[in-house]
Amino acid sequence: MPLVAHLRELRQRLIKGLVAIVIMTIVAWNFYDPLLDVLTRPFEIAIGHLENRRDLNAALTFTGVGQPFTFQLKTSVVAGIVASSPVWLWQIWAFIVPALHPKERKWSVLFGIFAGPLFIAGIVLGYFVLPKGLEVLIGFTPDIVSNLVDLGGYLSFVLRTILVFGVAAEIPLFVIMLNLVGVVSGRQLVAARPWIIIAIFVFAAVATPSTDPATMLFLAVPMTVLYAVSEVIARALDRRKAAALGTETPDDEASPL
Repeated sequence: MPLVAHLRELRQRLIKGLVAIVIMTIVAWNFYDPLLDVLTRPFEIAIGHLENRRDLNAALTFTGVGQPFTFQLKTSVVAGIVASSPVWLWQIWAFIVPALHPKERKWSVLFGIFAGPLFIAGIVLGYFVLPKGLEVLIGFTPDIVSNLVDLGGYLSFVLRTILVFGVAAEIPLFVIMLNLVGVVSGRQLVAARPWIIIAIFVFAAVATPSTDPATMLFLAVPMTVLYAVSEVIARALDRRKAAALGTETPDDEASPL
């Protein structure tokens, strides 16, 4: 296909993806109140726990005349991007897949099947961890001080937290894909396990917006478990490759001969 035709196809797919985002943004705008309830629920849970133990004055607030409008617009756009993700992700995949080899297409399909559920599972876990992180951070507020949390900053905090958890849930899938293409083997993953676990905990400490150890552990422990699962799958795939080649010795081991 000529370059001009590729560019024309890319433009068409970008337009379709943007149209889907705009449509879902308009839909989200009309469901702003339920979305706001979902976003602010972790804050309400955290404040409820704190108020049961001490006298605390904390509330979500706007700090400008135009901020209610910009916040609703930002919330609707984010919700529109998420809700329309099947459409624009499909457009990206449909543009790339013709250039892949048949084997690469099979791997890309497997990646697409498992990437979505893993990402959603990570987001759900991050959402349920949010109240604990907020409770710890807001708990440092002295009794004589009111903590008025700006809604714009609060939204950024929520999005960062759930996105970090969502991306972290994809790590095992990337490990398995690297094993499938022959970049790393199961035995290499076993040998590097201590360093990878340390790296996971460092990543969890740096990536989580809150600084409390509870939130870090809520991210690091599932990541460690998922990495262990991917390690087991990688070793099973190595044995399957060795069996297909008619030998019990994986590629990264010395042959008895």
